[in-house]
Amino acid sequence: MLMNEVALTVRLTGREADVLRLIARGCTYAQVAERLGMSAHTVGSHVKNAYRKLDVHSAPAAVMRAIQLRLLET
Repeated sequence: MLMNEVALTVRLTGREADVLRLIARGCTYAQVAERLGMSAHTVGSHVKNAYRKLDVHSAPAAVMRAIQLRLLET
């Protein structure tokens, strides 16, 4: 499957994208939680869901994959 085809099948929610965007900027889960008005546990849930959708196992990999798929802007 080509990268463009993969991009068509991956859909992040707005909150998942918001969380990844802040993590890409170096924010901790606690900082993301404070900025977005949610608990750190909820941040973790959004991260876990994004990892699953992007088929990755780390924050740097999630950010890179989301950028490659044009789900996040640099």
